[in-house]
Amino acid sequence: MIRPQDVVARAAGRGEGRTEGETGRAILEFIFLGILLLLPLTYLVLTAARLQAASFSASLAGREAGRAFVTAPSDDDGYARARAAAQLAFTDFSFDHGARVAVACDGSPCLRPEGTVTSTATIEVRLPLVPDVIAAHVPASVTISSTHVASVDRFVAR
Repeated sequence: MIRPQDVVARAAGRGEGRTEGETGRAILEFIFLGILLLLPLTYLVLTAARLQAASFSASLAGREAGRAFVTAPSDDDGYARARAAAQLAFTDFSFDHGARVAVACDGSPCLRPEGTVTSTATIEVRLPLVPDVIAAHVPASVTISSTHVASVDRFVAR
């Protein structure tokens, strides 16, 4: 005969299927699995955020370097302006090291009417939390680049 206490004990989990050694284990399993899954996910988010920031920075630096070059009064001023504009874009996203810009023209002089100026911004992004010992043996960086083509205005007198 089934007594009411047995039904209540089974419903509460104190019945035959559970031993005393299993009490309190669920929280430990939850913490262990949570950390085991959370750490790689956190690293993935950090890496994706850094690569996205590099993508934005390279795009902005290439575009602004091209615009700064084509609005300069001379070729020499254009190169200086392009470097300064790109450096501002790199600094906005905290890419002070490993970032560079290259400016090329389709003819000589660069600032002739309807000429085109191609600016290429390149950033080498180190993966976060990779120690130098490992980085010496395996690739630990990703290169992001962006190219922008700007045209010189036809009606600007230089």
